[in-house]
Amino acid sequence: MVRERYIERLDYLKSEIEEMGKVSGEMLANSIQALETLDIELSEKVIEMDTAVDNYEYNVEKSTAHLLALQQPMAGDLRLITASYKIAIDLERMSDFAVNIAEIVKKIEGEHAIPLSEITTIASITQNMLSNSIKAYSEADAELAKVTAAEDDNVDKLFYSTWEKLVKMMIDDATLIPNAVDLIFVLRYLERIADHACNICESVVYMVTNQRLNLN
Repeated sequence: MVRERYIERLDYLKSEIEEMGKVSGEMLANSIQALETLDIELSEKVIEMDTAVDNYEYNVEKSTAHLLALQQPMAGDLRLITASYKIAIDLERMSDFAVNIAEIVKKIEGEHAIPLSEITTIASITQNMLSNSIKAYSEADAELAKVTAAEDDNVDKLFYSTWEKLVKMMIDDATLIPNAVDLIFVLRYLERIADHACNICESVVYMVTNQRLNLN
């Protein structure tokens, strides 16, 4: 009975991380859609969803504390528990960045003066990184984690090239400055989300192989 209860708690911990990842991914997708369409109502929904993510983080923290204090897990289970706690922290930060993007949507006045193609391309890569990092966690797939983290190079390249374009636009036309500055902040938030996805991938590799790799 004790062993069954222990397995149930481990399964609960995993399911909370998986559900937290889904909500974080939905928040990111909605924040970008709200940015594209300047949908204030959708941006408000993203902001409201942050409470759910905070609740998941609290549940994970409580669950890991219980497992560590009362069950004295060994080896692979211990790595699963500690990796899950760290992943929850990364997911919470990613969700905060999605909220930051949603907040920007609320302050943009009028229509976009600058094409969003580069922004949406970076967002698409970042969303895939988030999704695949959680999939790697769910399936204990270290190789998928490594492949997913490698996508960060593409995000970084697009970040710098798009940042340069926005700066040039501001130099050429001062009326674009407010819009361009907002998009530079969005760029930074997406780049940071990708970094946190890399952190998750590092946690997965450690969980599966007991190796601490720097994938960022």
